[in-house]
Amino acid sequence: MKKHWDNPLEHAMPEGTRVPASVQIGNVTVAPATVLAPMAGVTDTVFRRFIRNASVFSHDAGTNSSVDAAISNQQSGCGLIMTEFTSADGLSRMRESRRKRYLTFYDDEHPISAQLFGSNPATLAEAAKIVQDTGFDMVDLNLGCPAKRVVACNGGSGLLRDLPLIGKIFETVRAAVSIPFTVKFRLGWNDNHIISVPLAKLAEDSGLNAVALHARTREQGYSGQARWEHIAEIKDAVKIPVIGNGDVRTPEDACALVARTNCDAVMIGRAAPANPWIFRQIAQYTATGRYDEPMQMDRYRMIRMYFEMLMEEDNDGVQGKMKQFAAWFTHGVPGGAALRKSIYEVKTGSAILAAVENFFEPRLNSEATEEVTESPSLAAI
Repeated sequence: MKKHWDNPLEHAMPEGTRVPASVQIGNVTVAPATVLAPMAGVTDTVFRRFIRNASVFSHDAGTNSSVDAAISNQQSGCGLIMTEFTSADGLSRMRESRRKRYLTFYDDEHPISAQLFGSNPATLAEAAKIVQDTGFDMVDLNLGCPAKRVVACNGGSGLLRDLPLIGKIFETVRAAVSIPFTVKFRLGWNDNHIISVPLAKLAEDSGLNAVALHARTREQGYSGQARWEHIAEIKDAVKIPVIGNGDVRTPEDACALVARTNCDAVMIGRAAPANPWIFRQIAQYTATGRYDEPMQMDRYRMIRMYFEMLMEEDNDGVQGKMKQFAAWFTHGVPGGAALRKSIYEVKTGSAILAAVENFFEPRLNSEATEEVTESPSLAAI
């Protein structure tokens, strides 16, 4: 997945428009109406809990400040989290002990949806039952992944070329589970094959509880602009909740998406690893009409928290995950290239933490000095 956006549009905050306070998906209330998108290699249980429970801004404070606390979905600003996509074929074949590796989640992750990909209706139905029995609140079908290896198996966005098969999958999975069933999809295979409205209607007719549209075609991948007007078309065509996705980088973008499409919820993908505060910022703006930007101390605490959470997992991929997150999180941070370089050159988790300390220490000292200079009374506190 690309870390950058192609000539991103800047949106002003629409007057009087907010991201909805909640959306009802089947028997699950998603509050606020914001969703962490499923992202392969990103939204594992550590990242999901990090987004859910990380340091957040106190919107009651008059200045930028962090609050370190375990908080609820609604307080964090992220109403629903989703797993990385999981192969239905693999899930149905593997031993129960191995399934835990792919379907692990914790109590503080509710409500949570598990996303599946595949093309065999019976296998997807069996995998959906496993998801339900494991305790997930929802199950989602991936019809959006553009990766060649997934499309080659007729999974992800590859299925967008076969609406009848999609209909059979919808029918079979819906009959197999009682938890809410949703689908995330793209506009179509390419500009000559836009099927978003017929697909959304098919989902509604098949008893699905919500649809999420990433407003790009498979051919686009993550390039160009997301075409939000197609989200509005779906919203006009169906009565089930519509979740908008694509190019939401800021609270202004989220509100602009709602204003232009009337969508019921906003899904955020690439922006979350780069700005883990975005859900809280959206919630803060909804509550107060303003939102805080992170200070250096906030960034330092955030990256340390995530790295420490990864190290607690104690698995072979920790260093790779730390380096991956550093690439996301430090994009656009002054001097971030130097931190990325130092992190890439070391081999252990403790050395990565040391690199973070070395990078932030002079910046934190400078920030503290500026605060004291600007507010002399703080020195006496």
